[in-house]
Amino acid sequence: MTRGVALVATLAALGWVPTATAQGVSDPPACVGDTSAAAVTAKPGPLLRFGITPLVQAGQIGAVPAPAVPEQPERSNTALERLRPADGPFVLRLNRFFWSDREAGIRRYEALAERFTSRGFLVELQVRYHPDKSQEGDIPAWVAHVREVVRRFGANPRVVALQITNEVNITFSPDSSDGSYAEARQALVDGVVAAKDEARKLGHEQLEIGFNWAYRLDPGQETSFWNGLRDRGGGKFVKALDWIGLDAYPGTVFPPAEATLEDYRDGMVNAMSAIRCYAKIPGIPPSVPIHIEENGWPTPPGRSYDMQADVLDAMVQATHDFRGTYNVTDYRWFNLRDGETGSPQLFQNFGLLEDDYDEKASFARYDAAVQKLSVRDPLPTSRPGCLPSALRFGLRGLGPVRLGRNRAAVQKAAGEPSARAGGRFRYCVAGGGAAHLAFSRPGDLRLVASTARRHRARGIGAGSSLRSLRRVYPRAYNVGRGLLASRRSSRIVFGVRGSRVRFVAAAGRREVQRPRLLRYYLRRAGL
Repeated sequence: MTRGVALVATLAALGWVPTATAQGVSDPPACVGDTSAAAVTAKPGPLLRFGITPLVQAGQIGAVPAPAVPEQPERSNTALERLRPADGPFVLRLNRFFWSDREAGIRRYEALAERFTSRGFLVELQVRYHPDKSQEGDIPAWVAHVREVVRRFGANPRVVALQITNEVNITFSPDSSDGSYAEARQALVDGVVAAKDEARKLGHEQLEIGFNWAYRLDPGQETSFWNGLRDRGGGKFVKALDWIGLDAYPGTVFPPAEATLEDYRDGMVNAMSAIRCYAKIPGIPPSVPIHIEENGWPTPPGRSYDMQADVLDAMVQATHDFRGTYNVTDYRWFNLRDGETGSPQLFQNFGLLEDDYDEKASFARYDAAVQKLSVRDPLPTSRPGCLPSALRFGLRGLGPVRLGRNRAAVQKAAGEPSARAGGRFRYCVAGGGAAHLAFSRPGDLRLVASTARRHRARGIGAGSSLRSLRRVYPRAYNVGRGLLASRRSSRIVFGVRGSRVRFVAAAGRREVQRPRLLRYYLRRAGL
Protein backbone atom coordinates (compact mmCIF):
# COMPACT_ATOMS: atom_id res chain seq x y z
CA MET A 1 0.00 0.00 0.00
CA THR A 2 1.48 3.38 -0.99
CA ARG A 3 1.76 6.24 1.48
CA GLY A 4 -1.47 8.23 1.68
CA VAL A 5 -3.73 5.34 0.64
CA ALA A 6 -4.83 4.73 4.22
CA LEU A 7 -5.65 8.40 4.66
CA VAL A 8 -7.62 8.45 1.41
CA ALA A 9 -9.59 5.42 2.62
CA THR A 10 -10.41 7.21 5.89
CA LEU A 11 -11.49 10.35 4.05
CA ALA A 12 -13.68 8.34 1.67
CA ALA A 13 -15.34 6.53 4.55
CA LEU A 14 -16.28 9.87 6.09
CA GLY A 15 -17.64 11.25 2.82
CA TRP A 16 -14.70 13.47 1.90
CA VAL A 17 -13.62 11.95 -1.40
CA PRO A 18 -16.08 12.63 -4.23
CA THR A 19 -17.70 9.49 -5.57
CA ALA A 20 -19.71 8.76 -8.72
CA THR A 21 -23.48 8.76 -8.38
CA ALA A 22 -25.84 6.31 -10.09
CA GLN A 23 -26.23 8.80 -12.93
CA GLY A 24 -22.45 9.00 -13.37
CA VAL A 25 -22.25 12.58 -12.05
CA SER A 26 -19.72 13.43 -9.33
CA ASP A 27 -20.71 14.95 -6.01
CA PRO A 28 -19.47 18.52 -5.37
CA PRO A 29 -15.80 18.33 -4.43
CA ALA A 30 -14.74 18.88 -0.80
CA CYS A 31 -11.37 20.11 0.45
CA VAL A 32 -9.75 16.68 0.54
CA GLY A 33 -6.27 18.20 0.55
CA ASP A 34 -2.95 16.55 -0.27
CA THR A 35 -2.99 12.98 1.01
CA SER A 36 0.63 11.92 0.48
CA ALA A 37 3.63 13.92 1.62
CA ALA A 38 5.76 12.12 -0.95
CA ALA A 39 3.67 13.62 -3.75
CA VAL A 40 4.04 17.24 -2.55
CA THR A 41 7.00 19.50 -3.29
CA ALA A 42 8.66 20.67 -0.09
CA LYS A 43 9.44 24.36 -0.56
CA PRO A 44 11.82 26.29 1.69
CA GLY A 45 10.64 29.18 3.81
CA PRO A 46 11.65 31.20 6.86
CA LEU A 47 12.44 29.03 9.88
CA LEU A 48 9.63 28.35 12.33
CA ARG A 49 8.93 30.23 15.53
CA PHE A 50 8.33 27.52 18.13
CA GLY A 51 6.35 27.47 21.35
CA ILE A 52 4.21 25.39 23.67
CA THR A 53 1.08 25.47 25.84
CA PRO A 54 2.50 25.81 29.38
CA LEU A 55 -0.61 25.61 31.60
CA VAL A 56 -1.57 22.28 33.11
CA GLN A 57 -5.34 22.19 32.53
CA ALA A 58 -6.50 21.08 29.10
CA GLY A 59 -9.95 21.25 27.56
CA GLN A 60 -11.82 17.94 27.51
CA ILE A 61 -14.06 16.43 24.85
CA GLY A 62 -17.61 17.22 25.98
CA ALA A 63 -19.02 19.67 28.50
CA VAL A 64 -17.26 18.65 31.72
CA PRO A 65 -13.77 19.92 32.59
CA ALA A 66 -11.21 17.62 34.18
CA PRO A 67 -9.17 18.85 37.15
CA ALA A 68 -5.41 18.83 36.81
CA VAL A 69 -2.76 18.00 39.36
CA PRO A 70 -1.77 21.48 40.64
CA GLU A 71 1.03 23.24 38.86
CA GLN A 72 4.39 23.85 40.51
CA PRO A 73 5.21 27.18 38.82
CA GLU A 74 8.94 27.19 39.45
CA ARG A 75 9.33 23.70 38.01
CA SER A 76 7.29 24.75 34.98
CA ASN A 77 9.48 27.84 34.59
CA THR A 78 12.63 25.74 34.74
CA ALA A 79 11.37 23.34 32.07
CA LEU A 80 10.35 26.22 29.81
CA GLU A 81 13.78 27.82 30.16
CA ARG A 82 15.34 24.57 28.96
CA LEU A 83 13.13 24.45 25.88
CA ARG A 84 13.67 28.05 24.81
CA PRO A 85 16.31 28.46 22.09
CA ALA A 86 19.29 30.44 23.34
CA ASP A 87 19.22 32.87 20.43
CA GLY A 88 15.60 32.82 19.35
CA PRO A 89 12.01 33.47 20.48
CA PHE A 90 9.75 30.99 22.26
CA VAL A 91 6.00 31.60 22.39
CA LEU A 92 3.80 30.45 25.29
CA ARG A 93 0.16 29.96 24.32
CA LEU A 94 -2.06 30.59 27.35
CA ASN A 95 -5.26 28.58 26.93
CA ARG A 96 -8.68 28.63 28.67
CA PHE A 97 -9.02 32.42 28.99
CA PHE A 98 -12.84 32.35 29.30
CA TRP A 99 -15.15 35.33 28.78
CA SER A 100 -17.40 33.81 31.47
CA ASP A 101 -14.65 34.38 34.07
CA ARG A 102 -15.09 38.14 33.63
CA GLU A 103 -12.77 40.51 35.52
CA ALA A 104 -11.27 37.71 37.64
CA GLY A 105 -10.22 35.93 34.46
CA ILE A 106 -8.63 39.03 33.00
CA ARG A 107 -6.65 39.58 36.20
CA ARG A 108 -5.51 35.97 36.31
CA TYR A 109 -4.20 36.11 32.75
CA GLU A 110 -2.61 39.51 33.33
CA ALA A 111 -0.63 37.88 36.11
CA LEU A 112 0.25 34.89 33.92
CA ALA A 113 1.34 37.14 31.06
CA GLU A 114 3.53 39.14 33.41
CA ARG A 115 4.99 35.96 34.91
CA PHE A 116 6.12 34.67 31.54
CA THR A 117 7.01 37.88 29.70
CA SER A 118 9.12 39.09 32.62
CA ARG A 119 11.24 35.97 32.02
CA GLY A 120 11.74 36.89 28.36
CA PHE A 121 9.10 34.64 26.77
CA LEU A 122 6.58 35.79 24.19
CA VAL A 123 2.91 35.22 25.02
CA GLU A 124 -0.13 34.43 22.92
CA LEU A 125 -3.62 34.40 24.45
CA GLN A 126 -6.42 32.01 23.54
CA VAL A 127 -9.36 34.41 24.03
CA ARG A 128 -12.26 32.00 24.47
CA TYR A 129 -15.87 32.96 23.73
CA HIS A 130 -17.13 30.42 26.35
CA PRO A 131 -20.01 32.59 27.67
CA ASP A 132 -22.13 31.95 30.73
CA LYS A 133 -25.90 31.78 30.25
CA SER A 134 -26.40 35.51 30.74
CA GLN A 135 -23.70 36.33 28.14
CA GLU A 136 -24.47 33.74 25.47
CA GLY A 137 -25.38 35.35 22.15
CA ASP A 138 -24.72 38.92 23.34
CA ILE A 139 -22.26 39.85 20.60
CA PRO A 140 -21.97 43.59 21.46
CA ALA A 141 -20.93 42.63 25.01
CA TRP A 142 -18.47 40.07 23.66
CA VAL A 143 -16.95 42.66 21.32
CA ALA A 144 -16.57 45.04 24.25
CA HIS A 145 -14.77 42.29 26.15
CA VAL A 146 -12.40 41.65 23.24
CA ARG A 147 -11.56 45.35 23.03
CA GLU A 148 -10.91 45.38 26.77
CA VAL A 149 -8.53 42.45 26.38
CA VAL A 150 -6.61 44.36 23.71
CA ARG A 151 -6.44 47.43 25.96
CA ARG A 152 -5.32 45.46 29.00
CA PHE A 153 -2.72 43.22 27.34
CA GLY A 154 -1.58 45.10 24.25
CA ALA A 155 0.68 47.52 26.13
CA ASN A 156 2.98 44.61 26.99
CA PRO A 157 5.28 44.39 23.95
CA ARG A 158 5.88 40.67 24.55
CA VAL A 159 2.19 39.79 24.23
CA VAL A 160 2.37 39.12 20.51
CA ALA A 161 -0.88 37.41 19.48
CA LEU A 162 -4.54 36.92 20.30
CA GLN A 163 -6.43 33.87 19.09
CA ILE A 164 -10.09 34.94 19.01
CA THR A 165 -12.43 32.09 20.03
CA ASN A 166 -11.40 28.44 19.91
CA GLU A 167 -12.29 25.73 17.40
CA VAL A 168 -15.68 27.17 16.45
CA ASN A 169 -16.11 24.41 13.86
CA ILE A 170 -16.41 21.93 16.78
CA THR A 171 -20.06 22.07 17.86
CA PHE A 172 -20.28 19.31 20.46
CA SER A 173 -17.59 20.03 23.05
CA PRO A 174 -18.14 23.23 25.06
CA ASP A 175 -15.28 22.60 27.49
CA SER A 176 -12.62 22.43 24.78
CA SER A 177 -14.24 24.43 21.97
CA ASP A 178 -16.64 27.31 21.38
CA GLY A 179 -18.79 26.09 18.48
CA SER A 180 -21.71 24.82 20.56
CA TYR A 181 -22.53 28.26 21.96
CA ALA A 182 -25.13 30.55 20.37
CA GLU A 183 -23.72 33.00 17.80
CA ALA A 184 -20.23 31.48 18.02
CA ARG A 185 -19.45 32.13 14.35
CA GLN A 186 -20.50 35.76 14.69
CA ALA A 187 -18.38 35.99 17.84
CA LEU A 188 -15.36 34.77 15.86
CA VAL A 189 -15.82 37.23 12.99
CA ASP A 190 -16.77 40.28 15.06
CA GLY A 191 -14.12 39.47 17.65
CA VAL A 192 -11.34 39.33 15.07
CA VAL A 193 -12.44 42.61 13.48
CA ALA A 194 -12.77 44.37 16.84
CA ALA A 195 -9.43 43.10 18.14
CA LYS A 196 -7.57 44.29 15.07
CA ASP A 197 -9.35 47.64 15.07
CA GLU A 198 -8.52 48.25 18.74
CA ALA A 199 -4.90 47.17 18.29
CA ARG A 200 -4.51 49.56 15.35
CA LYS A 201 -6.08 52.45 17.25
CA LEU A 202 -3.74 51.95 20.20
CA GLY A 203 -0.64 51.39 18.11
CA HIS A 204 0.00 47.82 19.29
CA GLU A 205 1.81 46.79 16.15
CA GLN A 206 3.24 43.63 17.74
CA LEU A 207 -0.23 42.23 18.52
CA GLU A 208 -1.24 39.84 15.72
CA ILE A 209 -4.84 38.66 15.48
CA GLY A 210 -6.07 35.27 14.28
CA PHE A 211 -8.46 32.37 14.83
CA ASN A 212 -8.09 28.60 14.67
CA TRP A 213 -9.69 25.61 12.99
CA ALA A 214 -9.76 22.03 14.28
CA TYR A 215 -8.83 19.38 11.69
CA ARG A 216 -11.52 18.11 11.02
CA LEU A 217 -15.23 17.15 10.82
CA ASP A 218 -17.45 15.88 7.97
CA PRO A 219 -17.68 17.80 4.67
CA GLY A 220 -21.10 19.29 5.38
CA GLN A 221 -20.12 20.78 8.71
CA GLU A 222 -16.81 22.12 7.44
CA THR A 223 -18.34 23.71 4.35
CA SER A 224 -21.02 25.30 6.52
CA PHE A 225 -18.40 26.69 8.90
CA TRP A 226 -16.21 28.29 6.22
CA ASN A 227 -19.22 29.57 4.28
CA GLY A 228 -20.39 31.13 7.54
CA LEU A 229 -17.14 33.05 7.91
CA ARG A 230 -17.47 34.30 4.34
CA ASP A 231 -21.08 35.38 4.73
CA ARG A 232 -20.61 37.06 8.13
CA GLY A 233 -17.19 38.59 7.62
CA GLY A 234 -16.46 39.53 4.05
CA GLY A 235 -13.44 41.61 3.16
CA LYS A 236 -13.35 43.45 6.48
CA PHE A 237 -12.82 40.17 8.32
CA VAL A 238 -10.11 38.98 5.93
CA LYS A 239 -8.23 42.28 6.18
CA ALA A 240 -8.23 42.01 9.99
CA LEU A 241 -6.46 38.64 9.97
CA ASP A 242 -2.74 38.38 10.61
CA TRP A 243 -2.73 34.55 10.69
CA ILE A 244 -4.96 31.47 10.69
CA GLY A 245 -4.49 28.69 13.23
CA LEU A 246 -4.52 24.94 12.77
CA ASP A 247 -5.20 22.38 15.51
CA ALA A 248 -4.14 18.94 14.23
CA TYR A 249 -3.98 15.65 16.10
CA PRO A 250 -3.19 12.87 13.59
CA GLY A 251 -3.50 9.43 15.13
CA THR A 252 -5.69 10.72 17.96
CA VAL A 253 -8.53 12.91 16.69
CA PHE A 254 -8.28 12.77 12.88
CA PRO A 255 -7.32 10.41 11.44
CA PRO A 256 -8.14 8.48 14.64
CA ALA A 257 -5.28 6.04 14.04
CA GLU A 258 -2.08 5.95 11.99
CA ALA A 259 -0.25 2.75 11.02
CA THR A 260 3.28 4.09 10.50
CA LEU A 261 5.36 7.17 11.23
CA GLU A 262 5.14 8.09 7.56
CA ASP A 263 1.36 8.25 8.00
CA TYR A 264 1.83 10.99 10.62
CA ARG A 265 3.83 12.93 8.07
CA ASP A 266 0.98 12.45 5.58
CA GLY A 267 -1.49 13.56 8.25
CA MET A 268 0.29 16.86 8.84
CA VAL A 269 0.53 17.56 5.11
CA ASN A 270 -3.16 16.78 4.72
CA ALA A 271 -4.08 19.11 7.59
CA MET A 272 -1.97 22.02 6.28
CA SER A 273 -3.26 21.62 2.73
CA ALA A 274 -6.87 21.28 3.87
CA ILE A 275 -6.89 24.55 5.79
CA ARG A 276 -5.31 26.27 2.80
CA CYS A 277 -8.10 24.90 0.61
CA TYR A 278 -10.88 25.94 2.99
CA ALA A 279 -9.39 29.39 3.57
CA LYS A 280 -10.19 30.19 -0.08
CA ILE A 281 -13.93 30.12 0.70
CA PRO A 282 -13.92 33.36 2.77
CA GLY A 283 -11.15 34.74 0.56
CA ILE A 284 -8.19 34.36 2.94
CA PRO A 285 -5.14 34.51 0.65
CA PRO A 286 -2.07 32.23 0.88
CA SER A 287 -0.08 35.25 2.05
CA VAL A 288 -1.83 35.01 5.44
CA PRO A 289 0.41 32.58 7.35
CA ILE A 290 -0.63 29.43 9.17
CA HIS A 291 0.18 28.95 12.84
CA ILE A 292 0.14 25.35 14.06
CA GLU A 293 -1.62 26.27 17.30
CA GLU A 294 -2.06 22.75 18.67
CA ASN A 295 -0.29 19.55 17.68
CA GLY A 296 0.31 16.63 19.99
CA TRP A 297 0.03 12.94 20.75
CA PRO A 298 -1.13 11.72 24.16
CA THR A 299 0.15 8.84 26.28
CA PRO A 300 -2.83 7.34 28.12
CA PRO A 301 -2.50 3.75 29.35
CA GLY A 302 -1.51 1.57 26.39
CA ARG A 303 0.60 4.19 24.59
CA SER A 304 4.35 4.38 25.05
CA TYR A 305 6.56 7.37 25.75
CA ASP A 306 9.00 6.25 23.06
CA MET A 307 6.23 6.26 20.46
CA GLN A 308 5.18 9.76 21.53
CA ALA A 309 8.75 10.94 20.96
CA ASP A 310 8.89 9.32 17.51
CA VAL A 311 5.53 10.78 16.49
CA LEU A 312 6.64 14.21 17.71
CA ASP A 313 9.72 13.99 15.50
CA ALA A 314 7.65 13.02 12.47
CA MET A 315 5.06 15.78 12.90
CA VAL A 316 7.55 18.55 13.71
CA GLN A 317 9.78 17.54 10.80
CA ALA A 318 6.83 17.50 8.40
CA THR A 319 5.85 21.02 9.50
CA HIS A 320 9.43 22.21 9.01
CA ASP A 321 9.80 20.52 5.61
CA PHE A 322 6.56 21.93 4.15
CA ARG A 323 6.56 25.33 5.85
CA GLY A 324 7.26 27.08 2.56
CA THR A 325 4.74 25.01 0.62
CA TYR A 326 1.83 26.09 2.83
CA ASN A 327 3.28 29.31 4.36
CA VAL A 328 3.55 28.06 7.94
CA THR A 329 5.44 30.38 10.30
CA ASP A 330 4.69 29.08 13.82
CA TYR A 331 4.46 25.77 15.66
CA ARG A 332 3.15 25.04 19.19
CA TRP A 333 3.28 21.65 20.87
CA PHE A 334 0.34 20.75 23.09
CA ASN A 335 1.39 20.70 25.91
CA LEU A 336 4.18 21.03 28.50
CA ARG A 337 2.87 18.81 31.30
CA ASP A 338 0.19 16.17 31.78
CA GLY A 339 -2.94 17.22 33.59
CA GLU A 340 -3.11 13.82 35.29
CA THR A 341 -0.64 11.16 34.21
CA GLY A 342 -2.25 7.76 33.70
CA SER A 343 -5.78 9.10 33.39
CA PRO A 344 -7.92 7.28 30.78
CA GLN A 345 -8.93 10.70 29.41
CA LEU A 346 -6.84 11.45 26.34
CA PHE A 347 -6.43 15.18 26.94
CA GLN A 348 -4.95 14.63 30.39
CA ASN A 349 -1.85 12.97 28.89
CA PHE A 350 -0.43 15.21 26.14
CA GLY A 351 2.52 16.57 28.10
CA LEU A 352 6.25 16.31 27.53
CA LEU A 353 6.38 15.92 31.31
CA GLU A 354 4.43 13.72 33.70
CA ASP A 355 2.29 15.46 36.29
CA ASP A 356 5.15 15.14 38.83
CA TYR A 357 7.50 16.84 36.31
CA ASP A 358 9.44 13.70 35.44
CA GLU A 359 10.49 13.91 31.79
CA LYS A 360 9.06 11.72 29.08
CA ALA A 361 11.30 10.83 26.14
CA SER A 362 9.51 13.50 24.10
CA PHE A 363 10.89 16.36 26.22
CA ALA A 364 14.45 15.85 24.97
CA ARG A 365 13.18 15.32 21.42
CA TYR A 366 11.25 18.58 21.37
CA ASP A 367 14.18 20.40 22.95
CA ALA A 368 16.49 19.09 20.23
CA ALA A 369 14.03 19.99 17.46
CA VAL A 370 13.58 23.54 18.74
CA GLN A 371 17.32 24.13 19.08
CA LYS A 372 17.92 22.78 15.57
CA LEU A 373 14.98 24.21 13.62
CA SER A 374 13.99 27.45 15.36
CA VAL A 375 14.24 30.84 13.71
CA ARG A 376 17.29 32.75 14.95
CA ASP A 377 15.95 36.09 16.03
CA PRO A 378 17.66 37.38 19.15
CA LEU A 379 15.30 39.25 21.44
CA PRO A 380 16.20 41.48 24.38
CA THR A 381 15.51 39.95 27.76
CA SER A 382 14.54 43.30 29.27
CA ARG A 383 11.24 44.95 28.42
CA PRO A 384 11.54 48.36 26.78
CA GLY A 385 9.02 51.05 27.63
CA CYS A 386 8.32 49.84 31.18
CA LEU A 387 7.91 52.06 34.22
CA PRO A 388 8.99 50.85 37.66
CA SER A 389 6.25 49.71 40.00
CA ALA A 390 7.49 51.88 42.88
CA LEU A 391 5.83 55.11 41.65
CA ARG A 392 3.14 57.09 43.39
CA PHE A 393 0.40 59.41 42.21
CA GLY A 394 0.43 63.04 43.29
CA LEU A 395 -1.13 66.29 42.19
CA ARG A 396 1.56 66.72 39.53
CA GLY A 397 1.22 63.26 37.97
CA LEU A 398 2.76 59.81 38.40
CA GLY A 399 6.38 59.82 39.55
CA PRO A 400 8.47 61.48 36.82
CA VAL A 401 5.48 61.62 34.46
CA ARG A 402 4.30 65.18 35.04
CA LEU A 403 1.10 66.82 33.83
CA GLY A 404 1.57 69.74 31.47
CA ARG A 405 4.81 68.49 29.92
CA ASN A 406 5.13 67.90 26.20
CA ARG A 407 5.88 64.55 24.60
CA ALA A 408 9.62 65.12 24.40
CA ALA A 409 9.84 66.05 28.07
CA VAL A 410 7.81 63.00 29.07
CA GLN A 411 10.06 60.71 27.02
CA LYS A 412 13.17 62.29 28.53
CA ALA A 413 11.81 61.66 32.03
CA ALA A 414 10.20 58.24 31.53
CA GLY A 415 11.87 56.75 28.46
CA GLU A 416 10.50 55.49 25.17
CA PRO A 417 6.88 54.27 25.52
CA SER A 418 6.05 50.67 24.67
CA ALA A 419 3.30 51.89 22.33
CA ARG A 420 2.04 55.15 20.93
CA ALA A 421 -0.78 56.28 18.67
CA GLY A 422 -2.14 59.75 18.00
CA GLY A 423 -2.40 61.60 21.28
CA ARG A 424 -1.54 58.73 23.61
CA PHE A 425 1.44 56.91 25.07
CA ARG A 426 1.39 53.47 26.74
CA TYR A 427 4.03 52.21 29.18
CA CYS A 428 4.11 48.69 30.53
CA VAL A 429 4.82 48.47 34.25
CA ALA A 430 7.19 46.09 36.02
CA GLY A 431 5.02 43.63 37.93
CA GLY A 432 1.98 44.00 35.65
CA GLY A 433 -0.49 46.60 34.44
CA ALA A 434 0.10 49.61 32.23
CA ALA A 435 0.31 53.40 32.39
CA HIS A 436 -1.89 55.32 29.93
CA LEU A 437 -1.05 58.90 28.95
CA ALA A 438 -3.25 61.32 26.99
CA PHE A 439 -1.95 64.52 25.40
CA SER A 440 -3.88 67.55 24.17
CA ARG A 441 -3.82 68.47 20.50
CA PRO A 442 -1.08 71.07 21.12
CA GLY A 443 0.91 68.26 22.74
CA ASP A 444 0.87 68.77 26.53
CA LEU A 445 0.08 65.93 28.92
CA ARG A 446 -3.46 66.27 30.31
CA LEU A 447 -4.01 62.89 31.95
CA VAL A 448 -1.95 59.97 33.23
CA ALA A 449 -3.65 56.80 34.48
CA SER A 450 -2.40 53.40 35.61
CA THR A 451 -3.86 49.93 36.02
CA ALA A 452 -0.74 48.73 37.88
CA ARG A 453 -1.65 47.63 41.39
CA ARG A 454 1.38 49.28 43.00
CA HIS A 455 0.83 52.67 41.35
CA ARG A 456 -1.21 54.17 44.18
CA ALA A 457 -2.57 57.37 45.61
CA ARG A 458 -2.47 57.30 49.42
CA GLY A 459 -2.42 53.50 49.32
CA ILE A 460 -5.34 53.13 46.88
CA GLY A 461 -4.61 51.49 43.53
CA ALA A 462 -6.09 49.13 40.95
CA GLY A 463 -7.68 46.22 42.79
CA SER A 464 -8.38 48.16 46.00
CA SER A 465 -11.91 47.88 47.32
CA LEU A 466 -14.40 50.73 47.00
CA ARG A 467 -14.82 50.51 50.76
CA SER A 468 -11.12 51.21 51.27
CA LEU A 469 -11.27 54.12 48.85
CA ARG A 470 -14.19 55.64 50.78
CA ARG A 471 -12.32 55.20 54.04
CA VAL A 472 -9.18 56.96 52.77
CA TYR A 473 -11.09 59.58 50.77
CA PRO A 474 -14.34 60.21 52.71
CA ARG A 475 -15.07 63.26 50.52
CA ALA A 476 -14.78 61.41 47.22
CA TYR A 477 -17.59 62.29 44.82
CA ASN A 478 -18.90 61.09 41.47
CA VAL A 479 -17.68 62.87 38.35
CA GLY A 480 -19.24 60.44 35.91
CA ARG A 481 -20.34 56.85 35.60
CA GLY A 482 -17.67 54.69 37.23
CA LEU A 483 -15.52 57.73 38.11
CA LEU A 484 -14.76 59.22 41.51
CA ALA A 485 -12.68 62.32 42.24
CA SER A 486 -10.81 62.09 45.53
CA ARG A 487 -12.13 65.46 46.81
CA ARG A 488 -13.05 68.93 45.62
CA SER A 489 -10.23 70.76 43.80
CA SER A 490 -8.17 67.53 43.68
CA ARG A 491 -6.57 66.18 40.53
CA ILE A 492 -6.79 62.50 41.53
CA VAL A 493 -9.53 60.40 39.92
CA PHE A 494 -10.39 56.72 40.39
CA GLY A 495 -12.01 54.48 37.81
CA VAL A 496 -14.35 52.03 39.55
CA ARG A 497 -16.03 48.87 38.32
CA GLY A 498 -18.39 47.10 40.70
CA SER A 499 -16.80 47.17 44.14
CA ARG A 500 -13.19 47.51 42.96
CA VAL A 501 -10.89 50.24 41.71
CA ARG A 502 -9.98 49.67 38.07
CA PHE A 503 -7.41 52.45 37.65
CA VAL A 504 -5.99 55.58 39.27
CA ALA A 505 -5.49 58.78 37.29
CA ALA A 506 -4.14 62.27 37.68
CA ALA A 507 -5.60 64.99 35.45
CA GLY A 508 -5.67 68.76 35.16
CA ARG A 509 -8.12 70.61 37.38
CA ARG A 510 -10.07 71.75 34.31
CA GLU A 511 -10.51 68.12 33.21
CA VAL A 512 -11.67 66.97 36.66
CA GLN A 513 -14.17 69.83 36.91
CA ARG A 514 -15.61 69.09 33.45
CA PRO A 515 -16.75 65.43 33.30
CA ARG A 516 -17.20 65.41 29.51
CA LEU A 517 -13.65 66.66 29.03
CA LEU A 518 -12.40 64.09 31.53
CA ARG A 519 -14.18 61.34 29.59
CA TYR A 520 -12.62 62.61 26.37
CA TYR A 521 -9.09 62.28 27.73
CA LEU A 522 -9.80 58.88 29.27
CA ARG A 523 -10.97 57.63 25.87
CA ARG A 524 -7.97 59.28 24.27
CA ALA A 525 -5.76 57.35 26.71
CA GLY A 526 -7.49 54.09 25.75
CA LEU A 527 -9.49 53.60 28.96
